[in-house]
Amino acid sequence: MATATARRRLREQPLGATIFLTIVGYGLVLGTFLLDLPIYPDLTQTQVNWFTHAIAVINTITTVVLLAGWYWIRTGNVDRHRQAMVSGFGLILLFLVVYLIRVGGGGTKEFVGGQLVTYAYLIMLAIHIILSIVAVPVVLYALILGFTHTPRELEQTAHARIGRIAAGSWILSLVLGVVTYLMLNHIYSYEFAIAVSPLL
Repeated sequence: MATATARRRLREQPLGATIFLTIVGYGLVLGTFLLDLPIYPDLTQTQVNWFTHAIAVINTITTVVLLAGWYWIRTGNVDRHRQAMVSGFGLILLFLVVYLIRVGGGGTKEFVGGQLVTYAYLIMLAIHIILSIVAVPVVLYALILGFTHTPRELEQTAHARIGRIAAGSWILSLVLGVVTYLMLNHIYSYEFAIAVSPLL
């Protein structure tokens, strides 16, 4: 009963739900970056590295899942498309948990490379971050519409148009995240800096 009520509310207020969930997501990330929250375990450099590798694996799998979902909707396989997109969202929630633990409990890695390579790395990293921020509300809105409407009903909504924007920005952000991970951790080098709260 409670699930049906929640689903009806989501259906009736998809924009409001999107705004609320976006604020919660942004709040979790900004709170972790800006506040010294005592909810995260202290991580060693080795543990930070393991979390970093786990994030790259999650992002790579998510990219494959989203590309499959995009392919399936283009070929008219709505059920597989829906399964892929819901799975992709589940993987992103897993990413968020692992990412927040890594950021909240460990330090940061600063890229070490030649000047031109560093510029390229920073530009890709900036685009990755901007796209990941922009993707949150459009991904949530497309998912809420998909979750609360039948395939036939979705034809009367903005799901397809918003979904293209959501998937495109999401996939590009993930790909750039994996590329910058490879540059930082495997192709070039980094310096490890202990995390210090900017408010101290």
